[in-house]
Amino acid sequence: MSQLTTRRAFLSARILREDTHVVRPPGAVESGFHDLCTACGDCVSACPEGILAIDNDGIPIARLDAGACTFCGDCARSCEADALDIERLPDWPWRAMIEGASCLSMTGVSCRLCQDTCDQGAIRFKLQLGGRAKPELDIDSCTGCGACASACPVGAVSFERPFNPQPEVIQ
Repeated sequence: MSQLTTRRAFLSARILREDTHVVRPPGAVESGFHDLCTACGDCVSACPEGILAIDNDGIPIARLDAGACTFCGDCARSCEADALDIERLPDWPWRAMIEGASCLSMTGVSCRLCQDTCDQGAIRFKLQLGGRAKPELDIDSCTGCGACASACPVGAVSFERPFNPQPEVIQ
């Protein structure tokens, strides 16, 4: 498959479309995951952290609010369908985003659980007027592991893809 999206492929609708807002297991191939995944559940069983689950379509998802991913690669090694590629683990595209309006610290409650659980030191709090502290995330330090999300008592942490790779083209 080519990494370039050509005009011809676009006009002939030969571009693979994936649900890019669903967090798939680490190492998930960017395009064609649904075609490759056999929904066997081996990756879910192999995850030592217990953060992988099956969605309504029977396809595995990563539930980063359930715990932190250590990026150990057990899920990718268990995938016989090649829907998960262990070589892709360093390219995990998800990064934490903190919803300031929901964050307890922004309402005056002293909470720094996300900061305390972040081994990378990607979350800091900046003091504001009125006894509040605003969470600030260093996107370059964040690995997207989910430790902060699983620690947050109000679910103020979500995950986004700040960088999206080019879609692959079917040849």
